[in-house]
This record gives sequence, structure tokens and C-alpha cells, in this order.
Amino acid sequence: MIGNNNDNGRPRASDLGLKIGLLSPGNNNSITDVPNVLVGHTTIIVGSGELEIGAGPIRTGVTAILPHEGNLFKQKVTAATHIINGFGKSIGLIQINELGSLESPILLTNTINSWSVADAVVDYLASNNPGIYSFNPVVGECNDNYLNDILGRHVKPHHVINAITSACSPNIEEGSIGAGTGMTCFGWKGGIGTASRVGECPDGEYTVGILVLTNTGDPRELRIDGKLIGNTLIPSDIVSEPPGSIIIILATDAPVTSRQLSRIASRATFGLARTGGIASHSSGDFVIAFSNSDYRPSISDAHLTPLFRAAIEATEEAIINSILKATTIVGRDGNLRHEIPIDELMNVLNKV
Repeated sequence: MIGNNNDNGRPRASDLGLKIGLLSPGNNNSITDVPNVLVGHTTIIVGSGELEIGAGPIRTGVTAILPHEGNLFKQKVTAATHIINGFGKSIGLIQINELGSLESPILLTNTINSWSVADAVVDYLASNNPGIYSFNPVVGECNDNYLNDILGRHVKPHHVINAITSACSPNIEEGSIGAGTGMTCFGWKGGIGTASRVGECPDGEYTVGILVLTNTGDPRELRIDGKLIGNTLIPSDIVSEPPGSIIIILATDAPVTSRQLSRIASRATFGLARTGGIASHSSGDFVIAFSNSDYRPSISDAHLTPLFRAAIEATEEAIINSILKATTIVGRDGNLRHEIPIDELMNVLNKV
């Protein structure tokens, strides 16, 4: 199967009556609540049985985040990054931090496909910008080797182009989809999650949207809305903390500088911590942030706190959504990641 199908009937946090934090979400509680932001996915599920490197089984994909639908190389947006723990293979972050701008769609995929995905993004940018001979593709990654033939590098250029060209808004597709197809979160099946919050500043309301690629967390530490789940509900087949990573994409329409955006991005760390994440030694934990505001920066540092809070709350809920919406996946060699059982989870939440 190659494609997307996220209508799986599983709930998001809001569907369970959970209200995480103090701020209100945007209309769809998604990163695409930030005006003009688009998200697209390509999901690749092929084969079953024993691993044969280069042949499968394949449980992977690619996710694209576009700050707007125009030519990003010509219409760059303000950007920044924050490194929580740098054990990762992300591409393009140094130039973002040096220049404070983003000129490429952001692509998410598996670790070993980072460079081939970046190649495809260069092809995409070059085809739209004839006469230009240097581009800064931006790629974030997590390792899906437990379920996927990761060394087979099965994400091809047409998968990348499909994710970019099919990107849309609104988009609340979550769970075992796109880059999240083979990922694990707190021992459960994880993947893609998204959420948003509206922060009220003195000069107006601005939206902060988050999309996460989750592949992180010790199952004993999972917290949902501040309640410790991991001491009661834990996957039966997880005997130790799986190594993992998280990529957090932060979008906003607030008119902020790159320096201010870096400050907002760093607050996503608190959202990760509120779910129980600790950023272990082998975690590649990165925040890639952008503002697509058309206005010259006008928010003073003293007025950023609502945006800090928005980043924290939306990150926390996006991580939880990535678990709730994910479906059980059987991968290579019969390896299995279970979806979290909603009825059992609600029993735990109601008792804690």
C-alpha cells in the first residue's frame, strides 16, 4: 500500500474530553490553523515477513510542511531552530540559524533516507527556480528500523514530490502516516501528531501550530494531561526504554524576529517534558520553527509569554495525539508496535 488513509476512528485528545493547558486551540487544533501552512504525507507499507535489506518489509514514509503555497526560495520566511539533544541526522539547520530564514519545504522521514529526501527537495526547488545553483533543503528524521527496512532507503523522489504537491490545509491527519508510519512513542505506536493554540498579545491574537514526529520516550514515564499513565498501563512487549527521537515543527503567524522565534521554539522542550520525555543520550530532538507573517516584527520581548505558553501546550497535545491516533503496525521480522488501548487508557485516566 502506498498512500494515505487516516480515517481510522481513533480519538484525538479533545475527543476524550481532555483540555490540555489554559489556552484555546485553533479551529482544527492543527498546525494548519496557522494561515497558509500546508501539510502533506506519503505513506509506504509494502510486504511482510523476514527482513531482506533492499526488499522490505517497508513501513515508512515522508511528511512535508510548507509555510505557504508560493515559491519558498523567492518568498523566504523567518525561521529558527532549537536543539534539545543533537544525536540526529537533520539537514539544513545551520543555515537557518545563520541567516534566520527558511527557503525550502520542511521534510520529515526516516534517518537513513535523510540525504535522498534532501536530494529530491533540491530537484523540486531547482525545477521551480531555473538559473539558481544553490539551495538549502531542510530535512528532519527519526529512526524507524524496528518496523522498517531502513537500510533499503525506500523513500524515493516521487514519494517526496507527492508529499509536497499533495500538501493541503486544513490537515489533521495523525498517527501511523507519512514519516510516522514506522515510529514508536513511549513504547506504543506513535508517529505524526498535531495541535495548535491561540495566544493573545497586546497587539492581537496569534496562532502557534505544532506538528510532531514522535519516536521517543520511556513507557514508564508517559503522562497525559499531567497524569502518570506508565505506572499502570504499559505495553506488554516492551522490556526497556526504546532509543528514540522527536522532531517538532513550530509554525506561527506572529510577527517575530528569528531571535524571538528561537526563544519560542525552545519552549517546546517543556511540552515534551510534560508528556514524560527526557531527551536521552541517543535522542535526536530538534525544533524547527518558522513565522510566515507578512508584517514587520512588532512584538516586544515582554509580550512573548502567551506565545511561549502556546508552544508548550500545543507540543504537549500534539505528542499525545500522535499516540492516540496511531494504529497497530506489524513490521519486519514480525516486529509489532501496539496502538494504545483507548478503553483501558480512559479507565486509568478516570482513576488517577
